[in-house]
Amino acid sequence: MKLSIKIIILLLYCTSLFGITGFEIAKAVDERKAPLDMTADLKMTLTNKRGKTRTNEIRSVSKDNSAKQIIWFFAPADDKGVAFLKIEHDDRDDEMHLWLPAFKKIRRISASKKGDAFMGSDLSFEDLTSRDLDEYTYELSGDTLLDGQACYVLTVIPKPETDTEYTRHIEWVTKNKFLVIRAESYDKSGELLKIRRIDYTEQEGYDVPVRIYVENVKKEHNTLLTFEHIKLDTGVKDALFQEKNLKRLPRR
Repeated sequence: MKLSIKIIILLLYCTSLFGITGFEIAKAVDERKAPLDMTADLKMTLTNKRGKTRTNEIRSVSKDNSAKQIIWFFAPADDKGVAFLKIEHDDRDDEMHLWLPAFKKIRRISASKKGDAFMGSDLSFEDLTSRDLDEYTYELSGDTLLDGQACYVLTVIPKPETDTEYTRHIEWVTKNKFLVIRAESYDKSGELLKIRRIDYTEQEGYDVPVRIYVENVKKEHNTLLTFEHIKLDTGVKDALFQEKNLKRLPRR
């Protein structure tokens, strides 16, 4: 009984020390004000360990905080026309489809393949989907300054039943706006696999990403996403997010 009381006192002390719990931080990140829809042109630059680069030019349209997203590739020429569709669900597996015009085939990305790389980048298909808050535990590990911004340091651990390629994430979350500006992801062996950095801009009252840098530290490979021509709340219809529209490359 005495041990239980000590544990409770310690937990209360930690809560009062930080003034907020790990779950409350994760919930605040998840519930940040977001546009109803977002359209942007992106450049995705891949750099290997020899310094060789390859740049893709992309159009992305998303809705409902990216629960629905469609992506088309314009360049380079051998990727032109490739398209990706994602629809997230609360009660069943997410839908992910990849249109490969060279093979005239729409490939369904199964749950067992979500750890695969997206178009040769350092982002996996899992990285393109949102996390379910209830599938993880959250520990407030401390706070620090990062690039002059006061941040919470949050450790995110999947519950045993959660299907994921990672064993944990460590995230730096700004205290003023609850933005994740850095994240480290660890693989099944518990070793650091990826580092992610995100820069934001304020547009029409929203904080939206303008630069995402992802590095695979084991492969010595990195991916840089830069956003241009961002349009928010333009009234994107749900009907856009259908397989048939993967084959319809929009005008630039």
